[in-house]
Amino acid sequence: MAHHKSTIKRIRQTETRTARNRYYRTRIKNITKAVHEAAEANDKTAATEAFKVANKQIHSLVSKGFIKKTTAARKVSRLNKLINKIEAA
Repeated sequence: MAHHKSTIKRIRQTETRTARNRYYRTRIKNITKAVHEAAEANDKTAATEAFKVANKQIHSLVSKGFIKKTTAARKVSRLNKLINKIEAA
């Protein structure tokens, strides 16, 4: 157990950040999963709507500093490519 005030505060901060980061990681997984499921069902409209939500959420996480801009761009690009495949099929 920590004895210094600063160490006790650091432990509290770490717990808060860990909980927040877990929520964001799960959120990214769920929104990308929604796009993938709609794409597998060959439902272009549902995939497009899910993509709009995913795009907005992913870029909001960039502004919060949770993920880097290039990581967000890569994820969005891959989802967009997946949606464009539905049109070709």
